[in-house]
Order: sequence, then C-alpha cells, then structure tokens
Amino acid sequence: MARIVQLEKNVFVASQLTEADFAEIAARGIRSVVNNRPDGEADDQLHSAQAEAAARRHGLAFHHAPVTNYDVTEDAPVDTQTRLIADLPGPILFYCRTGNRSSILWAQASAARLGAETVLDRAAAAGFDLAELREFIDDRAGALAA
Repeated sequence: MARIVQLEKNVFVASQLTEADFAEIAARGIRSVVNNRPDGEADDQLHSAQAEAAARRHGLAFHHAPVTNYDVTEDAPVDTQTRLIADLPGPILFYCRTGNRSSILWAQASAARLGAETVLDRAAAAGFDLAELREFIDDRAGALAA
C-alpha cells in the first residue's frame, strides 16, 4: 500500500499508487483521486488510464492533473490544484512519485485559506519539508488573501 498522509480534513497525499491500492483508498472513505504525476516519468509507474479505470471500479472520481517538478510553483498547476480542492467530492487523495510534489501544490493552493505557517507546519508533520519553498507559499498566502 502506498504511504497516505492527511494534510487537512478532506485532503490527503500519497506516493505512487498501484492498482491494488484503490480498494483500500475507497475503504478509507476517500471519494476522489488526483494523479499529479505525468505519464512516462518512470517505466514502472501506473499509467493514468489504468489508474482511472481502477478508481472507477471502486466508485472513485479520478482526475489527471500532471505537473513536472520544474513547474510545481507555476500559476497554472497551482490554480488547477486550488480548483480541484474546491470542486471535487472529498475527501480527496492527490498523488505523485513520493507525495512531495502533491504536498507542494496543496501548500500553495491552500496558503491563502489556511495561512503559510499552517500549511508549512502540516506538511512538515506529514514528512514534507517545504521550507525552501517558503517564498512561494508566502507569496500565495499574501497575493490570494489580498
């Protein structure tokens, strides 16, 4: 089973999922799954079409919102993550290779709503040190809250 951590009431992040993980995800009460990993990043990763089929078999909503590590602080993927958090039925599980990319997107998407300190603290408690991205998170908190 992939490592799944909770960042807020309705938001979880995980490392790369396998087809077998979707039954456990559904059993945990998660209702939506978002793949933040581009297809083809690694030869052994589950392709998004296979992940979507597995999610649907277990009654889960699925969305593929791929983001490269280089684009993780750009407006478009952060805006997409913000919209998905607001629009998808929760709880929502976002996943990528290790969960780090998804946690970075969540922190930026949630900074205005929860505050920079809160998202940095929650990410750290979940095992994701986002301190080097504080400038981006502070900017999102300030720009979106204004």
